[in-house]
Amino acid sequence: MTDASPEAPAIAAGLAAIHDRIAEAAATVPRDPAGVTLVAVAKTFPAEAVAAALAAGQRHFGENRVQEGMAKYPGFRDRHPDLVLHLIGPLQTNKVKQAVAHFDVIHTLDRPKLAEALAKEFETSGRRLPCFVQVNTGEEDQKAGCAPREADAFLAACRALGLPVVGLMCIPPADEEPAPHFALLNRIAQRNGLAQLSMGMSGDFETAVMLGATHVRVGSAIFGGRRYPPAG
Repeated sequence: MTDASPEAPAIAAGLAAIHDRIAEAAATVPRDPAGVTLVAVAKTFPAEAVAAALAAGQRHFGENRVQEGMAKYPGFRDRHPDLVLHLIGPLQTNKVKQAVAHFDVIHTLDRPKLAEALAKEFETSGRRLPCFVQVNTGEEDQKAGCAPREADAFLAACRALGLPVVGLMCIPPADEEPAPHFALLNRIAQRNGLAQLSMGMSGDFETAVMLGATHVRVGSAIFGGRRYPPAG
């Protein structure tokens, strides 16, 4: 098993600081900070960083890519059976079987074809992962997610397929104030009887907590700057 990285003290301190900020944001509403799950986004970070976070008590992790999640976590699950792995990146239909086998929660259900593929795999495998429907609140062409005006109908279609939809997810446009997007997501969730909201990242999770987030996806504020491989 990979040992924790030399950055382990910084990662532990980062986690503690995020929990403190979640509690402070929750107190302003007020709401119970225990109702907010911190998902540590470990995409592009090595297994050593995950080990350090686990040692500090973190159990919920997020990955963007199915292959990275498959490669990074099996050994950790042996030691930490309470580890929960969240898929927070786009899911291609040809990766559904692998995603269902290796992840525990899917945050990016966004189109009918994917809904049908997931329903079929849940039936085949016997594993039924909680799903968040991703809503493209900014209606950005380059971003995944159903349009807000289509969310009610898509949710009804997912439920008709028997999918265990537990909430909604969004990623606001980078150049816009996030609060209106979080508020919109909350309204869609409420009118559809959904209790969970996956919203808020390193730069805006406190706003998300104040507007009802039950899951915040935080990476760089815990692990530091992302480590992308060089191009070419």
